[in-house]
Amino acid sequence: MGSLILCHNKKASQPYKITRIHRKIYTIEELCYYLCNNLYLIDYTIMNEKICKWLYSELDMRDLAGELLELIQKNGTIEQFVLRILEYAKIYSGPEMEHIRNVLDRLKDQKEIERRKYKADNLLESGEYESAILVYLSILQDERDETVGDRFYGKVYGCLGAAYGRELLYEQAAAMYKQAYDICGDETMLTAYLYACSRFMQEEEYEKLLNSDPSYAGIDEQIRNMEEEKGTDLAEEEAVPETLEKWKHQYRRYL
Repeated sequence: MGSLILCHNKKASQPYKITRIHRKIYTIEELCYYLCNNLYLIDYTIMNEKICKWLYSELDMRDLAGELLELIQKNGTIEQFVLRILEYAKIYSGPEMEHIRNVLDRLKDQKEIERRKYKADNLLESGEYESAILVYLSILQDERDETVGDRFYGKVYGCLGAAYGRELLYEQAAAMYKQAYDICGDETMLTAYLYACSRFMQEEEYEKLLNSDPSYAGIDEQIRNMEEEKGTDLAEEEAVPETLEKWKHQYRRYL
């Protein structure tokens, strides 16, 4: 049986507006939900006197508003600001709060684009492949951030390839792995590229690819040996044709 959460009964008559996502917040629960689902994107814009005044006047949380205002005046960190709100609301369990602290600690010195990749990496790791793909695509299609370097983008392509591969979209995966290899020169990306190609290409086409580069034959042999050791064929299922169209629609909404 799940644990019960005692919600606060105060609802604001005037909402707090989060301009970056055009969202209106009416309760402390909604504010906590926003914070916890956007830890990867939280920046200085959430730490301001306006939110303190809103908590004070609209939700009657005068103690919390005073503590947050003091944090601002003492040049406290964004992480401290967010954690104080979450701790005050008492919505999340001890283990959940510890996880939030760990995520904030990991993110505090990262650039926003690195935070977005970290979010996508976590989505990929947790099996939320479609959501991960959307975030990776948004990174690649936004204006390039020269401060992170080429290798960062190479890793994004590689991770995107992995996400497509998990969805058995091997042709798309192969294209991403090839991009990653061209940027980073990482041999593991080349191996992943050839594996993905072997999953969607006709035998004749794949053989032609192998003959195009002397090093490919050795890599293909390694792949076959690994498959024999695992005793499994990862291409047992077919991807649903409508999947890409659904992603396109979701991606337009995301933007």
